[in-house]
Formats: sequence, C-alpha cells, structure tokens
Amino acid sequence: MKDYYEILGVAKNASDDEIKKAFRKLAQKYHPDKKGGDEAKFKEVSEAYAVLSDKKRRAQYDTGAHAFGGAGQTGGFGGFDFSQFGGFQQGNFQEFDLGDIFGEFFGGGQGQRSRRGRDISIDIELSFRDAAFGTERRVLISKIGVCDVCNGNGAEKGSKVITCPTCNGKGEIRETRNTFFGAFTSARTCPKCHGKGTVPEKPCHKCHGEGVSRREEEIVVNVPPGVDDGEMIRMPGRGEAAASGVAGDLYVKLHVKPDPMFVREGNNLITVLKIRLSDALLGGSYDIKTLDGMEKIHIPEGVTHGEVIRVRGQGIPSTRGSRGDILVRIEIELPKKLSKEARALVEKLKSEGL
Repeated sequence: MKDYYEILGVAKNASDDEIKKAFRKLAQKYHPDKKGGDEAKFKEVSEAYAVLSDKKRRAQYDTGAHAFGGAGQTGGFGGFDFSQFGGFQQGNFQEFDLGDIFGEFFGGGQGQRSRRGRDISIDIELSFRDAAFGTERRVLISKIGVCDVCNGNGAEKGSKVITCPTCNGKGEIRETRNTFFGAFTSARTCPKCHGKGTVPEKPCHKCHGEGVSRREEEIVVNVPPGVDDGEMIRMPGRGEAAASGVAGDLYVKLHVKPDPMFVREGNNLITVLKIRLSDALLGGSYDIKTLDGMEKIHIPEGVTHGEVIRVRGQGIPSTRGSRGDILVRIEIELPKKLSKEARALVEKLKSEGL
C-alpha cells in the first residue's frame, strides 16, 4: 500500500488546504511539459491527491482499505485510471494545460480574469526647491489609450453596434474538458468582443474595433512637497488602456538635483558657515541662504569649530504641514598669514593665557 501522505510530503492529519498546496507545488515541479519534469512522479502525486482530496476515499485509505493498493490494480494507479484523459496517452501532454486546470479547480479561471492595461513608468527631474515645496509638471507621453475617434466603443462614426456572433452577446464562451480530476466546464472571455457582448458593425478605422489605440497624451503630475530623490509617485489608471478592461497604472520616478548649499537629512537641511576667528571669540551676525531667501543668524561668543546652530522652521515641509530645521555647522577660518600688528595682538592674548 503506497504512502500517499509521504508522496505529497504532508502529515497524516494535514488539512485539505495543506494537501491542496502540496499537490499544486509538486505537480508544477514534475509536470512533463516543464524542463526537468518527471512523468512517473507527476502521475504518482496526481494519484495521491486524487485519493486524499476526496473525503470518502481518504477515509477508506486511512482505514487501510485494499481499494487503494499498489500499481498492480485497476488502471495501474489504485483505481484512478488516467488513460481516459487524452493528455496522458502515449506520453503526449500537449493537450494538458496545468495552469488552466489549477485556475478552474482552485478558482480564478480564465472566465474570472479581467483584462488590464500595461503599467508604464516615466522619469522626472526636479530642482531641489521644487522637491521641497512641491510642484506641477505636464508631461507628454505616447501610450495606448482610449481611441479618440470612436471614444472607446470600437465602431466607425455612423456605424451600429451589434450582438457578438461568437458568444451570442453573453461575453463569454463555455468549454468542457476532460482532466485527471474529471470533466470540467470553464468559461473564458470571448476573444471577439472581449467580454462586452457586442461588436461594431463597421470597425473604427483607427483602432480597428479594439476601442484603444496608441496616441500621445498630456499627463499632469502633481508632485507633493517634501519628496526625495528616487521616490515614486503612483497614478492609478493612468497607464495604458486595455480593450474592454481597466487601465494600468503610471509610475513617476523622481530625480532631485543636488543643491550646492544644502545636504538633506530627513526634513532637516545641513549647511556649512565659515566665520572669522574674531567672530568666534566675540560673536557676530551672518546672513545665510535658506529655501525662502536670506536669513540673518547670530553667532554667540566663544562658539567652537564644528558647533551646530539650529534655525527652526526653515527646512523641508512635511506631510503634516510642519517644517524641518536648518542645521548650520560652524567652521572657524584661521588666517594663514598674520601682519605684525595682528601677531603682536595674538602674542599679547597668548601671554594672558588665551
């Protein structure tokens, strides 16, 4: 008696969901249509799943019923005969689409998939100030969009829209196929009308009845304040359109030019201010550049090299409406040469212990 639990790699108390997941993983691994597949292994895991996924057959198997014996029994697979399915005859697997079977058995088959347009991305370069305060950019891009001649209905002007002859207006086509799980009836979107149920009597000359065509479109990108280099803005539904489906998304990648005066650290800005030795000793005032213009700051007496002076509320705006600060790092410039008078004064300060 084969150990179906061992074949699927699950415990004997495994849930239905765990058995289903294990089978799906192994079936994808051993499917003969895939490179490195194994027909024998594929049939073995399929046999195990056919038994363990059925509550009645699993109960019989767990009690040691002989109906689930070795390969010498009916059909060579313990009563589960694969020969009825065309995909297994004479090693021919071309008619067997594992993806479709999983879609139909586990849900989410072709009839449930909605068409979606392609996502697209563009790059925008911003100045440091525009990134800080936000801006609006208008960009002209070429993409697949709703046809501007027929407005998306696919019909030539003056032409009628008629019932789709392929699906008789239902928007989907039903098909019945034999699989190793049994007969499955699936529904897929009609390839003629793309699920609408109607088609143009005379297709639009520009989009050929698809309702979408490649054209140039102006996109307005609103850049919020406080964005940083490398950030991405997602614009839902502004990507490429799909016939009888939803449009994809547009992703805008931002490239912020560096500023010669500032280094960004979160919402704070760091800048360097070089001051004279006398101002470091006695204090003074300096004008510094900010994002809003020039700002006067006071240098206290006895400031040290590398000390930081904080200018509050002059940094990068945040999403909460507040702003960061400017952190001014002091660098004291020492003279490379001294005049006789200056040297004499410094010597006097030295003699006083300064």
